[in-house]
Amino acid sequence: MTPAEGITRYRLDFTPAPPPLPESIRELNAWRSIMRRLGLNGLDPLRYGGLAYGNVSLRLPGEQIRFLVSGTGTGGLAHLDPSNYCEVVGFDLEANKLSARGLIPPSSEALTHAAVYRAGPDWHCVIHAHSPEIWRRALQLDLPATSAEIEYGTPEMALAVQALAAESGIPLIAMAGHLDGIIAYGRTVEATARILIGYLAAALKLEDV
Repeated sequence: MTPAEGITRYRLDFTPAPPPLPESIRELNAWRSIMRRLGLNGLDPLRYGGLAYGNVSLRLPGEQIRFLVSGTGTGGLAHLDPSNYCEVVGFDLEANKLSARGLIPPSSEALTHAAVYRAGPDWHCVIHAHSPEIWRRALQLDLPATSAEIEYGTPEMALAVQALAAESGIPLIAMAGHLDGIIAYGRTVEATARILIGYLAAALKLEDV
């Protein structure tokens, strides 16, 4: 039986701590609001058993990989404030472990975000969205995709995403084993959001044919 969507499956070491500063999430929140208006994150009683979906993250400066990520269950909120984000301070993809601090535990997909950042220093933002349109048309859109046999939130998914994000291809991955799941990433928040919106438009054009 496939595990329910949205359930955290990695081992978490979580430390209560103050939230990030408001200015650190301002741009990320602005683009996240646009994603919500497009239905790429949110909460719909008719989808995914009524669980919230979609999460965002932003890499922090420094040699060590650290990033801010939206907290668990926040996909359904119309607007996020600093209390809805936490900081990931360490992770081990192979051991399925993650360390974070803040007022709220990280999203169930935080390990996949970590995998993108480990793939290369150029990636500074990750948006995990749910788009039936892009997901159904991934092959026609020539998007890189993980195997349908790999489930969300597993070390296998994280490692597969890392391998694809390390390649010089389209910075948008279809998670074939995660219903409607899409991972976009880029050098900036705006670039990440725009690649996702652009492929949503391309997918909608295909549906109109």
